[in-house]
Amino acid sequence: MKKAYFLTIDTETTQDNLVADFGATITDKKGNIVAQIAVLVDGIFTDYENHPLFFTSDKTGLWARRGLDKRYAAYNKKIESGDRMIASVAAINRWLTKARLTYPNIILTAYNLPFDLNKCENTAIDLSIFEQRFCLWGAAYNQWAHTKKYKNFALSVHAFNAPTSHGNMSYKTNAETMARFVLNNPTMPDEPHQSIEDVIEYELPILNKLLKSRSAKWLLSNKPNYNWRDCQIKNNFTSN
Repeated sequence: MKKAYFLTIDTETTQDNLVADFGATITDKKGNIVAQIAVLVDGIFTDYENHPLFFTSDKTGLWARRGLDKRYAAYNKKIESGDRMIASVAAINRWLTKARLTYPNIILTAYNLPFDLNKCENTAIDLSIFEQRFCLWGAAYNQWAHTKKYKNFALSVHAFNAPTSHGNMSYKTNAETMARFVLNNPTMPDEPHQSIEDVIEYELPILNKLLKSRSAKWLLSNKPNYNWRDCQIKNNFTSN
């Protein structure tokens, strides 16, 4: 089998389900970054009126509408520092095509791959050229989520979702919790929810940890089987 490379992507999106912030790295099996891209999409990020960044009706928190100005200011600061460029969809697709040609055995992944695929398709960012792909969340979930070690870690850092209206409560398997687990860093800060930063600081540690014990073949054949019922607190934790 030819040497495998991994294209790990992340997107930050708009209220109308388009990609505003696109980030990706290409790494080898040892975790070395051989290429990366971090861009804000021209005509989407730059069109605040028609394509505002995603927000919710919450009055506080990262996704609150009143926090939009702060999030735009953070991105504009990255543009000024050179940490981000404004790029067209066509330029992103050229970068992706070059990646496909340079690394013919490249494998596409993202922590929630179906989400990113959908938003990229909406934006005409062409990921269809990458036939080999797997969901990083699904692989990490299958590898660790049901182990005693992971559940003890979730308990130690209180990684629990809020109870539902029916009183169901589950432990978390998101990128933040998984990254903290694989890095054994319980105090690791929350994701900034900015594309390239999330990839490098959270998703790559998870991928690299998987690759220490799993082959590319296993990752490609791995199928996500997440079911929130399997992660319910009442079925996984008991009192002494």
